[in-house]
Amino acid sequence: MVTAIVFVKADVARIPEIAEEIAALPGVSEVYSVTGTIDLIVLVRVSSHEQVAEVVADRLNKVVGVQATETHIAFRAYSSHDLEAAFSLGG
Repeated sequence: MVTAIVFVKADVARIPEIAEEIAALPGVSEVYSVTGTIDLIVLVRVSSHEQVAEVVADRLNKVVGVQATETHIAFRAYSSHDLEAAFSLGG
């Protein structure tokens, strides 16, 4: 499984519509509207790097109102759930 985190700069007048359209794309698991220099954070979860390119370059970047993207590929995931399991004493 490949996870990509995509920062999206979008037309501020259309952020809700853009977020909904991106959320409907195959391979997109979550979309967050955020504060700061970017407008949306998109989580893409697919089985190959080629599919990341399909989702981001071929679909997400073509959503009307998307102005720019920056994609980060995750190579390891940590979560509180994983850490609790790792340090559990079996109790």
